[in-house]
Amino acid sequence: MTPIVLAVACLFIVTLGYSAVCAGSPFGTCRKCNGFGFAMDTDRKGRPKRGKSCRRCKATGKRIRAGRWLFNRAQRIYREGTR
Repeated sequence: MTPIVLAVACLFIVTLGYSAVCAGSPFGTCRKCNGFGFAMDTDRKGRPKRGKSCRRCKATGKRIRAGRWLFNRAQRIYREGTR
């Protein structure tokens, strides 16, 4: 196989894998709070304590994956365009 065909095949496999993950589990852990739903802070003694609630995930710890967000947006545009 030529390197170009091999690269295209690898990209195709990665794309199919990511789309399967987005279909099976549309929500992933929030990258800002690491799935806690709040920021970790420390008190004066250096012990960890709960900080402010995460604004990105609204304190749930889960965010919609980028691929699922794009899929939802495409579906919405298609539905609105065929009405």
